[in-house]
Amino acid sequence: MMPTPRTRVLLIDDDEALCGLLTEYLDPFGFAVKAAYHPDDGLRALQADPPDIVVLDVMMPGLDGFAVVRKVRETSRVPIVMLTARGGVMDRIVGLELGADDYLPKPFEPRELVARLQAVLRRGAQKAMGATIKVGPLEVDWDAHTARLEGRPLDLTAAEFALLGLFVRNPRSALTRDRILEATRGLDWEAFDRSVDVLVSRLRQKLGDDPRNPTFIKTVRGHGYRFIGGGDD
Repeated sequence: MMPTPRTRVLLIDDDEALCGLLTEYLDPFGFAVKAAYHPDDGLRALQADPPDIVVLDVMMPGLDGFAVVRKVRETSRVPIVMLTARGGVMDRIVGLELGADDYLPKPFEPRELVARLQAVLRRGAQKAMGATIKVGPLEVDWDAHTARLEGRPLDLTAAEFALLGLFVRNPRSALTRDRILEATRGLDWEAFDRSVDVLVSRLRQKLGDDPRNPTFIKTVRGHGYRFIGGGDD
């Protein structure tokens, strides 16, 4: 079985206790965190081993977070989520204008950071893949909001299309029911945990996918579901 890819997070924050807490909290959500407690160390880590996303504190010794964003944006478009104890509107505006992708004031709930990281990564993935993506016999057109299987149009509801999009943007990643709820909530179905299984079942039927011998969507017992990309893993 192929190992599930993990999202690499570079956390730059001089609060070592917070770094430890976030490293532990983010792990079950598929994030592998590398912490740097000084901005210079963070910039070196970014250069040596580029992460998938950066979480950056504003108030640090030496360079502040704004200066770090400026330096990062000279050479990299890596997504950046900024953290700050200063919740002023101007601070948020400055951070975003310098090139940060999102801004979270302290104190915050760790689960909100998870949601923001996932949202920033989803936006980046969709931009990177362009308007259409093909996975084996499956073709998804984001602009037209349509999907085809072996050239045949699939009649998908909004929630089914959102779920299919989530799967193809995260191939071979085990997605929890919470992650699926977040991506499809508020579309055309009642958002509670059991409904995820119902929604996956509906999508499987339209893909002609047998859950006992899946081609597209594999059940990960006790966790959720994995899109195996039109073939066994």
